[in-house]
Amino acid sequence: MEKDPCVVLATERYGSAESWKYLAKDGVMERRRDGAEGKSRGNSVVGVFKSVFLPQGYPESVSDDYLQYQFWDTVQAFSSSLSGTLATQASLKGVGVGNQEATVAAATVTWLLRDGTGMLGRILFAWRKGNKLDSEAKKWRLFADGLNDIAMFMEILAPYFPAFFTLIVCTAGVFKSIVGVAGGATRAALTVHQARRDNMADISAKDGSQETLVNLAGLLVSLILIPLVTDNPVLTLSLFFLFTLLHLFANYKAVRSVVMETLNEARLSIMLQQYLSGKQILSPLQANQREPVFFEFGKTVPVRLGVRLQEVVQSPDELNLALKENNMPYLLGVRNGCVCVCLGPEASVHDEIRAMCQAVWLSGMLSRPASKEPKQKSPWEMVHESHKLMDGIFNPFLKGIEAAGWDVKRTLLNWDEWRVEWKTKSH
Repeated sequence: MEKDPCVVLATERYGSAESWKYLAKDGVMERRRDGAEGKSRGNSVVGVFKSVFLPQGYPESVSDDYLQYQFWDTVQAFSSSLSGTLATQASLKGVGVGNQEATVAAATVTWLLRDGTGMLGRILFAWRKGNKLDSEAKKWRLFADGLNDIAMFMEILAPYFPAFFTLIVCTAGVFKSIVGVAGGATRAALTVHQARRDNMADISAKDGSQETLVNLAGLLVSLILIPLVTDNPVLTLSLFFLFTLLHLFANYKAVRSVVMETLNEARLSIMLQQYLSGKQILSPLQANQREPVFFEFGKTVPVRLGVRLQEVVQSPDELNLALKENNMPYLLGVRNGCVCVCLGPEASVHDEIRAMCQAVWLSGMLSRPASKEPKQKSPWEMVHESHKLMDGIFNPFLKGIEAAGWDVKRTLLNWDEWRVEWKTKSH
């Protein structure tokens, strides 16, 4: 059989999804799909779906964990939508829908009180915890979804306690407002992580489209559920617990699938401990798999970054102790059961990482039971020891984590805004 005399003039591709070539044949330029001819129609349907619900340039334009995270996020959104339907029905019943003795005014007052307390809760939570949502996005995301389930459970139970109905729905409203702040902020933090071409707006918009589609599916299923659960509290609670278990499991899998390349306190602590114990540098995937996604209380001495000078030293002698063995633009000290770090204005991102490494090491040493230490050292002796340790290991450690794929140009360490200039040690 004679070969096609066509000459390839040019090729083009649309991301990794499509590939085309331009051919010269009998003086005419012809455009053909590169690959099997039969794929064209099937791919057009898939292509439309991708263009509607996935960011432009997928999968190259997003992080590697995007698809797995979005799958579990879709599952949790669907189950949350069904749980929300049950809670909404209970709330409407509680304010008097279907009850001829209920007044519009009473129902309106209850609704306004719920919304008002929710607004106050939103402001207070953003004030107290807003600066922590970036550095611990996974924990707060999981916390928000768990709190949302608790709020919906309270709304379902509220009609059975008419004397406390307003109090219960107002408390649930506060919880939901906290969920709104924590969930929205952590979603934004995850979007920044997923964006690989400064396409945060596109990813956020497509995430909204996915959520809308899921809510539409949940609405259709809810139309079937509502007649079944009306005036049937046993079935209502049974379905709610089923959807809640699915919701929490899907959320856990979603946050576990996220692989962040930026360092926060938990990931840096895991990396440093592994390096000190065996000179091993963990990849972002390995460290993220070990990162805790639940809040832990009282296990280690807390670390406070970017504090005022008086939280580290309170006398000229203590300042001299903080400067001993220290030629870095930060000061470390132990005060009131916390490891405190005071940062100078000229400190770089690498200095911040080193300061955090020292603080994490100090926290680990101070958290050890006293019985395991052959000789109890003073806090300042341990601070001086940490400086010597970092002088020996930090540069190879930093080069190793950078080579392993970690982003060391920025961090998610929770630094406060205090910056201090101090005079050198007096002689």
